[in-house]
Amino acid sequence: MKRTVRAVATLALLTVATIGRSQVKILFDATKAEMAGNADWVIDADLHNLGVGSSGPYVSSSGTKSNPQRIPTPAQSGITASTSETYWDGGLSAWAVDCAKKGYTVESLPWNSQITYGNSSNAQDLSNYKVFVIDEPNLVFSAAEKTAIMQFVQNGGGLFMISDHNISDRNGDGWDSPHIWDDFLSNNSVQNYPFGIYFDTVDFSQTTTNISAASTDSIIHGPMGTVTKVQWSGGTTMTLNPTANATVKGVVFKTGTTPGNTNAMVAYARYGHGKVAAMGDSSPSDDGTGNPSCTLYPGYFGDASGNHQLLIMNMTIWLAESDTTVISHVGVADVNNEQPSINVFPNPSNDGIINLSTDGLLTNAVVSIYNFAGQLVAQQKADEFAKGSNITFQLTSGSYIVSIQSNKGLQTTRFAVY
Repeated sequence: MKRTVRAVATLALLTVATIGRSQVKILFDATKAEMAGNADWVIDADLHNLGVGSSGPYVSSSGTKSNPQRIPTPAQSGITASTSETYWDGGLSAWAVDCAKKGYTVESLPWNSQITYGNSSNAQDLSNYKVFVIDEPNLVFSAAEKTAIMQFVQNGGGLFMISDHNISDRNGDGWDSPHIWDDFLSNNSVQNYPFGIYFDTVDFSQTTTNISAASTDSIIHGPMGTVTKVQWSGGTTMTLNPTANATVKGVVFKTGTTPGNTNAMVAYARYGHGKVAAMGDSSPSDDGTGNPSCTLYPGYFGDASGNHQLLIMNMTIWLAESDTTVISHVGVADVNNEQPSINVFPNPSNDGIINLSTDGLLTNAVVSIYNFAGQLVAQQKADEFAKGSNITFQLTSGSYIVSIQSNKGLQTTRFAVY
């Protein structure tokens, strides 16, 4: 009977891993006038009948701007490995087609829809999605929208924030994307700059190879390939604040900048149970085709020798995928509730010192600590790990997962260091 229980548990894990990606839904926002001016930051539009003013989009008989519908057409079920990005009609169609090729489901949030979280009457409530992409917003977020987005991230969602350069107001309302993002980040009723990211109000163009990341970093050395250079065609930078968020990390920097907390062009962080990725220019996501009334440029494939496709998709996959280091308990003893409890204290830690204790006896124990990027950061082995003894680690600030493999099976838990 014990073997049967273990087999069923293992089969369940394999089934979840197999179907997990097909259940991931990615939502591209179109409520913040992303089609204003010479931009076409939409994945697909069957109609081009919008005008865009200081109050936002509106349907007009003389309108020429993209009016993206919720579901792109033709159906994404027809996409294969060789499908061209022109399968859909939008400046972000290449990005969306790449997502579909990875098995994700993509949708647009139409211009007259609502950004909500926890609203069961809204079919496109953020709780139905894993990733929310907002590419160069041109309208300020309302207080309710800010709360919804923060709740989405806190509860496990992935937010992709893309800005453009200072003085890039496309709809004439006096706001451009760096200021809109900073308003969201500083006035959200939850926390001041909760992700540790501040968008600078600058405007510059540059191709940089100033990339700083560990060989296991899943943004730079990700499943799509290794990113070696990035090109900004009128973009901004970010200033990072690890005090506000210990997990924030910059990975691409302006030429001549020592990698650290200033002049970051690409950054990412964790918040609550969710993740955030940020990019300081909208040009890399532009695939060069879309609304014929706009002059688009092939930044996604053409600039930086194709590195932008790798960068953007690595970031998208990181936001969409669950952490692989969290493994369910499948040991025989665990199924029968015979495993000793593992205690992590203090949790969270304020000085970097973490202690582990058990109320039973584990033998041949291997204690492994992983960060939330899935990297092994520390490991200890113990022939016996018994009640009354501690295993101690010294760690830097961040969120971690401890995994203990022993004669009692596998146990995991999470903790934080501030």
